Amino acid sequence: MILDARDGIARAWKTPTTPEDPSIGLLRGVTEASERFGFALPEVGLLLHGTTIATNAVLERKLANGVLLTTAGFEDVLEINRHVRRDIYGLSPDPFPTLVPRDRRLGVPERMRADGTAEIALDEAAMPALLDRIAALGADCVAVSLLHAYANPAHEKRVAEILRAARPDLPVSLSSDISPEIREYERTSTTVLNALLVPVVKAYLDRLEARLGEGGFHPLVFLVQSNGGVCSLRMAAEQPARLLLSGPSGGALAAGRLATLLARPNLVAVDMGGTSFDVSVVQDGRVAVITQGEIDRLPVRLPMVEMRTIGAGGGSIAAVDAGGRLTVGPRSAGARPGPVSYGRGGTEPTVTDANLALGRLDPDFFLGGMMKLDMPGTRAALDARVGGPLGLGVEQAAEGILTVTNANLGAAIRLSLFEKGLDPRDFCLLSFGGAGGLHATEVAAELGITEVAFPREPGTLSAYGILFSDLTQDIARSRVMRAEAGSLPRLGETIAALRAEADARLAADGIEAGRRRIAIAADMRYHGQAFELLVPWGEIASPDAGDLAALVEDFHAMHRQRFSYANPGDAVEIVTLRAIATGLLDKPEPADPPPAGRPARKGTRRVFEGGAWREVPVWDRDAMTASDLIEGPAVVEEAFATHWITRGWTASLGAAGTLMARRNTP
Repeated sequence: MILDARDGIARAWKTPTTPEDPSIGLLRGVTEASERFGFALPEVGLLLHGTTIATNAVLERKLANGVLLTTAGFEDVLEINRHVRRDIYGLSPDPFPTLVPRDRRLGVPERMRADGTAEIALDEAAMPALLDRIAALGADCVAVSLLHAYANPAHEKRVAEILRAARPDLPVSLSSDISPEIREYERTSTTVLNALLVPVVKAYLDRLEARLGEGGFHPLVFLVQSNGGVCSLRMAAEQPARLLLSGPSGGALAAGRLATLLARPNLVAVDMGGTSFDVSVVQDGRVAVITQGEIDRLPVRLPMVEMRTIGAGGGSIAAVDAGGRLTVGPRSAGARPGPVSYGRGGTEPTVTDANLALGRLDPDFFLGGMMKLDMPGTRAALDARVGGPLGLGVEQAAEGILTVTNANLGAAIRLSLFEKGLDPRDFCLLSFGGAGGLHATEVAAELGITEVAFPREPGTLSAYGILFSDLTQDIARSRVMRAEAGSLPRLGETIAALRAEADARLAADGIEAGRRRIAIAADMRYHGQAFELLVPWGEIASPDAGDLAALVEDFHAMHRQRFSYANPGDAVEIVTLRAIATGLLDKPEPADPPPAGRPARKGTRRVFEGGAWREVPVWDRDAMTASDLIEGPAVVEEAFATHWITRGWTASLGAAGTLMARRNTP
């Protein structure tokens, strides 16, 4: 997404990914955009970069060779984990992944108590032997996660000093820096992930920085974090675990902005691309943020945009299993070879192939005509892999694939809303991603949602959202205490320390004092509970009894909304205090491009709908004006996306050039 300061218009451009080195694709895309939109590379002042480099490294296990140092006797915490059985009836459940094998988990003679006092002092005499062992293992990085280091990091800091003095070339990640919170397994898992990613991400950033000088291209660069904010290259190199949701978090940011522009405070945002379907929720105009997520069953205890992801995208493969059941996903054809219709050697039919076979996609106008799709090959694959085994015609097989897909998408949305006690009928569905528009109105109808918003340039909406991000750092301190007046001195002391550190970090990133914002939040629970809720507390500095009472009341209200009950008479605990440090960046005010100046109605196309082939109107999204009204069934096309408007729905342009589809009421 290119924001041109000369006219205020944000323009989209897409280029094929380069998995071998994403920085090549990034610079190629910027270069192609400069040629298409008429700007010079030296004119680019700011590059906001979302990346999946960390995510892909974890999923593909292309990680560094690491060692874990932990308190002696606790070397197996990473492998024992939480004994969670996701399939409670499975006799042979898949073991949870362990990124550092047993022979690379080394014990350090020391022990810190939960109150921050030392039970066993750090035995520095044992460190030379540990250093020899690290060298013998050929470690590329070291993770250090000592018992109760969140309460007192002194031992971790000293271990790091010794390691860095002996091996200044060896990256060291400390749990007290990465995730200084209670829960040993989650803290250790997060620290290990960070350590194993440091060499991978640093190598990518080094390549990126080397290429940034090409052609006079010298922008200021920020990377997008999982919490939706951006960070400096320095922070990204030191704490790459914060980039694990870097790509999709931009979509959630865009959803938050569109909730305001569209006057729709409740949005359920769905991003359907080639391999996945991401669901995030905007409630009362706010994007939900959680303090712990996971990637490939590995817990990550860092703030991140709350998002549910399932393996359902345009490239999801349809198959008939041994029991004669039609399945779609989670296996994906990916970008190479891709769907059968791409003509790159794919043989297994996908969701994209089903849409093509039904006429919803134009084989001559895919990606604005840059790629021709293979209709005969697609129909042959659908017949051989799905239609034949099920005794169905090609059209019925394709409809079956879309029915299963839409049911899976609807289930993911339901779960995302129901677990919060929310009703889908109170929400507008925001559909984006390259494949989302072909399914949105049908999924909405299944959920009882009566309104769907299709933003401009849906395939690059995540990039659009990044335009409105701020520099953000999250700082946490676990301090378990009762939420009562007697805890106010300790609360005030902890908040003061958090605010001081937050202010220092923003200053180090070059943020002027007037552009710094520091908000406080608390992880809270009823005494005896094993989980917490994150409760915002605002920009509080020195809380008094009234402030604390208001926080407790907010916790009760949140608990009631989430779980349908609250216990106002029960003791409430504060487990962790958080500072959200925000450095405000200049926000653009993108202007809408003018209509293309050609007829909005392109003509008609044969589409299989309602059990028969029919002539269906085709509309040009870029040429539409506010006076155009689309009656479903209809196809709406734009350069990088196609939208299907179901029978019984109408669509017209709304605020910010958004195509608003509404279900007709009887």
